[in-house]
Amino acid sequence: MVLRITSLEVTIDRKKGSPVLPVRGVSFAVEAGQTLALVGESGCGKSMTCLAIAGLLPRRGCVSAGRVVLDGADLAALPTAEAAKLRRRHVASVFQDATGGLNPVRSIGWQVAEAVRLRQGATRAEAGREAVRLLGRVGLPNPELRAKEFPHQFSGGMNQRAMIALAVAGNPRLLVADEATTALDVTVQAQIIDLIADLRDSLGMAVLFVTHDLGLVAQSADHVAVMYAGRVVETAKVSDLFAAPRHPYANGLLKALPHLAPAGGRMATIEGTVPAIDALPPAGCAFAARCNRASEACRTSDPELRGNVACHNPVPLPVNQTVNRYENEKIMA
Repeated sequence: MVLRITSLEVTIDRKKGSPVLPVRGVSFAVEAGQTLALVGESGCGKSMTCLAIAGLLPRRGCVSAGRVVLDGADLAALPTAEAAKLRRRHVASVFQDATGGLNPVRSIGWQVAEAVRLRQGATRAEAGREAVRLLGRVGLPNPELRAKEFPHQFSGGMNQRAMIALAVAGNPRLLVADEATTALDVTVQAQIIDLIADLRDSLGMAVLFVTHDLGLVAQSADHVAVMYAGRVVETAKVSDLFAAPRHPYANGLLKALPHLAPAGGRMATIEGTVPAIDALPPAGCAFAARCNRASEACRTSDPELRGNVACHNPVPLPVNQTVNRYENEKIMA
């Protein structure tokens, strides 16, 4: 198992008011050569979970509970310097704004080569050659020429490919792709997804793919964890989730997919919005106010993740349908 998150809690202190918990008791796992999709609306805690894994939490944020185990080492328990060294060597991140993530006054090749030098201890000449190879590996044409160019000379898709080349320099064990395709057009999105899958298979990486787009999940992931208001509310194989989502929130997300709208009819929606992290209900399930299956228990008791779904009143499975769920011991151990 490359990455195992167990009961992760992130706390952010505020100058005024009590601390807030944008991530509350999150658990999931991802293996080498597999992709786990982390899905949910904006404000569900997906990106904050990724920042905790990558050690990039805001200044007032910290991992206040739980474990972040990377190849057997608990990053949350290690001294800061030692955890940073492991992350630098084994964890890579690709974010939504590729252009903003690149240095505008350094050439693309210099930036990739610098990553190679830091992670592999290569000489400048070796790093330069490896940078050109990586730029070609991620599908950039004329990589020798492109290596000399700057981010403003690249399109959005080309910059994202350059960011992926920078990320995989040094063959990381885990690639975190946080909304890495959101700002791209549909054709380029598909190309980037195929590229990440190809690199995952060839390098044996684990991939944590963060998105709000369930259509992309169907194309790119093996397993999925659905988040709501800082918690994981359902985990499953992707095929199982699409066949029979159990949590009312996951069920609502799938029903809201555009291609499921009836011809000439209105697309299904989930009424309301995700509550702000400083305005969560004092008790009960955070989704209860938006849920058409909510009962009194939902308003008084926050359900634990059992049988891979955290719900007092899960959506029943279709009659005579057996769903092979992602093994709970892999998630909760």
